[in-house]
Amino acid sequence: MNKLKAASLFLFPFLCFGGSAKIAPDLAGADPQSIVNVIVQYADAPGNEQQSRISQLGGIEHTALDAIHGKLVSIRAGAIEALAGDPEVLHVSGDHRVQATLDNASAAIGSQMAIAYGWTGAGVGVAVIDSGIQRERDLFSSNDRSRIVYSQTFVPGTNDASDQYGHGTHVAGIVGGNGAASTGSIDFRTFRGIAPGASLVNLRVLDATGGGTDSAVIGAVGTAIRLKEKYNIRIINLSLGRPVFESYAVDPLCQAVEQAWRAGIVVVVAAGNDGRDQATDGYATITAPGNDPLVITVGAIKTMGTPSRLDDLIASYSYKGPTLIDHVVKPDVVAPGNRIISLKADGNTLLGNSVANKVLYSAYQSTNSDAYSADYFQLSGTSMATPMVSGAAALMLTRDSSLTPDTVKARLMKTATKNFPLYSSTTDPVTGITYTSQYDIFTIGAGYVDLWYALNSNDVVPAGGSAASPVAVFNPLTQTVTVTNSNSAVWGTAAVWGTAAVWGTSVFVGGEAAVWGTAAVWGTAAVWGTSAVQGNAAVWGTAAVWGTSTDPGSENLNLLTNGEN
Repeated sequence: MNKLKAASLFLFPFLCFGGSAKIAPDLAGADPQSIVNVIVQYADAPGNEQQSRISQLGGIEHTALDAIHGKLVSIRAGAIEALAGDPEVLHVSGDHRVQATLDNASAAIGSQMAIAYGWTGAGVGVAVIDSGIQRERDLFSSNDRSRIVYSQTFVPGTNDASDQYGHGTHVAGIVGGNGAASTGSIDFRTFRGIAPGASLVNLRVLDATGGGTDSAVIGAVGTAIRLKEKYNIRIINLSLGRPVFESYAVDPLCQAVEQAWRAGIVVVVAAGNDGRDQATDGYATITAPGNDPLVITVGAIKTMGTPSRLDDLIASYSYKGPTLIDHVVKPDVVAPGNRIISLKADGNTLLGNSVANKVLYSAYQSTNSDAYSADYFQLSGTSMATPMVSGAAALMLTRDSSLTPDTVKARLMKTATKNFPLYSSTTDPVTGITYTSQYDIFTIGAGYVDLWYALNSNDVVPAGGSAASPVAVFNPLTQTVTVTNSNSAVWGTAAVWGTAAVWGTSVFVGGEAAVWGTAAVWGTAAVWGTSAVQGNAAVWGTAAVWGTSTDPGSENLNLLTNGEN
């Protein structure tokens, strides 16, 4: 036995740093001949003496980390102890590769574990109905073939389906980017999408200004239905919307997405970005077709710059329910959507000359360059949260291709987590206005998507059943709101809507339940009046879809200011 142990130690040498408090314990297992990236923290700003010592030990300095008086250094693992022997060195840590693909968002919803099990979305087609998709490295497969399997434009006057605006490529990267442009010897962060093996169907409906029409979207939805079998299109991503003018029961846009749903395609739609509307505290601002009860409508969460979901909060600009006219309970779920780093289309007009949302190479590479990345930039909005959920659905369908859209929706909602405070606030740095968010069902829906739990759920919507979102009813006499539906087999459990601590004194325990609220929030015709509509524009346009720079809750402003902190 002793001989076997000795042989093992000979064949597999490892480091032992004698318990030095200056060296992170996880570095002890490194092969002493291997080259590792380490972060060295000094008592004061390191100078020429420290640089000379690094060189003498065969190390290479990459990046100065001024905020911590540190350096990013590549060095032979066997020289780390000597490096730590410098009395000016406070600590040596490994430069860990962050697994939180697409910044911290993927870690927050738990997609890495799914990918580790081989569920990458491979074989699943996702139709991105947006401003087009540019051919980028991150959207190619391992055999160097583009995963954009089909492209078509519905923008009048052009046959070009490429992305001139920049929004669609960013969305596509969140759905299925594989991180190729941020994976290499000098990359310490990889911006990988949720379903990096998924096939993408590019259906362009927005022009170079981000504007489009109902008819273009309806045409694209119809094409997705027609091509469903050929490209196995199981998901439609709609990171767009427009004001509600009429009931979903007659709205042609809503009816189009319902047809896709009934054809077996999961439809995921952005809630919208005007949740800071002070007239109604942001309530009743969900846009079409997110107001349709069948589709999965997604609000936006802030990851707070960490991979942990425990500190995450709602983005104050995220649209809230209930929907106008029909009072459907929306959004259905929330997902990360603030300051999301994803693919950058060359020459896009969305980014323009603004540098606020550009990403430095040094944000993900060991480089001293102060140049901006040609591959990635960041955006904020429910448009970014939506492809998170589309990617999650793709992984669910990779694991079990027999899932219906209703079962996908039900599982995502039933397994969503609800570990939120009752309230949170954020202050706009430009206007100084403070916005307070209340964590009720019209703000976060069923909760925060937790993909790993959704993947392991066995819940099934029975044949003939529906996961259509329920309807809220306001009683002006009691100033209370009740939630009613005919799908108690799907929604009639506390597991969907949470606990009394979140939702108030009455949880969703059957076909009807009370929802907390006050007359100030609920008792207005703007929310509950059957004749109320949003806006007066018949078609989209830059202002109607994305807002204007004077609107602190608009996506354009979030573009210019990098979203909320």
